[in-house]
Amino acid sequence: MPRRLLTLLAAILFFLAPGMPCAFGQDNPPAQYKVLEELNVSVAMRDGIRLSTNIYRPDTSGQFPALLIRSPYGNGGSGNREGHFFAGRGYAVVIQDTRGRAESEGVFDAFQPEALDGLDTQEWVASQPWCTGKIGTLGGSYVGFTQWLPAALGSPHLVTMFPVVTFADQHDMAYYGGAARLRLFTAWSLEMTHPYSVTREELEARMDSVFRHLPLIEQDRAAGWRVSFLRDWLSHPEHDSYWDRSSIGEGYEKIKASTYNVGGWFDICLSGTLINFMSMTSSAVDPEVRAKQKLLIGPWVHSLSRDGKVGELDFGPESVPSLQQTELRWFDNQLKGVDNGIMAEAPVKIFVMGANVWREEQEWPLARTKYTSYYLHSGGKANTGSGDGTLSTALPKAEAPDNFSYDPADPVPSTPDAPTDQRKLETRPDVLVFTSAVLKKPLEVTGPVEATLYASSSAPNTDFTAKLIDVYPDGRAIRLCDGIIRASFREGSTGTSNIEPGKVYQYKIDLWATSNLFLQDHRIRVEVSSSNFPRFDRNLNTGGTFAFDSTLAVAKQTIYHSREYPSYIKLPVIE
Repeated sequence: MPRRLLTLLAAILFFLAPGMPCAFGQDNPPAQYKVLEELNVSVAMRDGIRLSTNIYRPDTSGQFPALLIRSPYGNGGSGNREGHFFAGRGYAVVIQDTRGRAESEGVFDAFQPEALDGLDTQEWVASQPWCTGKIGTLGGSYVGFTQWLPAALGSPHLVTMFPVVTFADQHDMAYYGGAARLRLFTAWSLEMTHPYSVTREELEARMDSVFRHLPLIEQDRAAGWRVSFLRDWLSHPEHDSYWDRSSIGEGYEKIKASTYNVGGWFDICLSGTLINFMSMTSSAVDPEVRAKQKLLIGPWVHSLSRDGKVGELDFGPESVPSLQQTELRWFDNQLKGVDNGIMAEAPVKIFVMGANVWREEQEWPLARTKYTSYYLHSGGKANTGSGDGTLSTALPKAEAPDNFSYDPADPVPSTPDAPTDQRKLETRPDVLVFTSAVLKKPLEVTGPVEATLYASSSAPNTDFTAKLIDVYPDGRAIRLCDGIIRASFREGSTGTSNIEPGKVYQYKIDLWATSNLFLQDHRIRVEVSSSNFPRFDRNLNTGGTFAFDSTLAVAKQTIYHSREYPSYIKLPVIE
């Protein structure tokens, strides 16, 4: 557990490693300028709070387009490699500590002030004598979201963005299908706020007990200090007005910037990356802006691999592009008007796993997708990988349902977000396993994946989970994507309600997306259960008030697959 946590925290804080091998384009051009540094410049926000800002620009007279990075992880100081790289190639690079972080004034209230602070900073940058008035933004994860939020306010100076592994809505990052993402945001919140007296090693040693602590609202107390914004998030499980300041919402049509979106098939922010691209290419957006949107998705987690190895798979060195090189080409074209061919490239580049090749596409999702339903089948004993669960395109007839007990005191443990073997979990009786026949020819699945379950529970509130798995001829069961739905969130993230015990409900589980070629002699597998902990919080099955309840109850779960209740997974098949 501690080692996995360390890997996650490192990915969050250091999402983009320098010196990536090149996969697209040519080598970077040499620096043209020496670099002038102006460190810890105070920039006033509209409420008087001053944010520490470092500036790296060509050591010469004249005006240059600006690149803005707003980060809670520190603005880099003297010799900042990213600042020097772009400044040496003709950009004024502005790197700012966000409110309440490092040398900036104010209170760190994660995500909430970034829209207005970002807009104020853009206005300040555009007014400087060394700036042409044109601004591009870059960065990943939190630093990607500090690009999107102010963009929705429509600054005329924002020309282009390059967000990497980021998201669209803070509520939908904190909650997935109504379940709280403990492994992501509890860990991140504590890492970002821990006292100097608590080392990272000590934090890791406490984390398992913090995840299990009840009630959830007091997780920070279990760690040893108060985190106000984490308590705010846990106090607002529904998508209410609290989240308005940290959501793009209806703001996409106000964005006039071109965007190069980058994500990973196993990234914790994949859904947001895809939503951002799809929103910016929708009919609500100006056609000229729509035409300047790009999407790149590779076989990565929240950080890029250095050598193509991710989890238990090796996708080869060609799976790892040089993002810095792509950024430079993009900004040269969008901010300087350099005709380097990047706009002539297809708007979408995806890495098809299994085939392990890059492919260019014209849209997302792919227009030629054939959505195909694979139905769950069994004789009522699909429990464990040794059960009788099968998966096929044939509609079920009269079949016995499957039953299992979900005990929140003994939840199904989470595996890493990377592609990993699930067979150990498939020995548990609370995991239902449905597997197709051996494939006689390859089958490509590229696009959004959704499972529909018909289920009942003895509990007034509970969870259901689903995983899509590629089963190799040697038996390895490699996770591709998964999802969860909280019964009270079955009709959306507002106006939630408990269920009637024993009543059959339809549950739609969003597994986000994938691009995978199931090779000949492989099999397709779906796992169904009710927990995935600590990736998601445990539903305590009581129907009590979320985050304040500490009573555990065992739920008796029933999954139906019959003519009346045909549970299935919908796969985006590419022929």
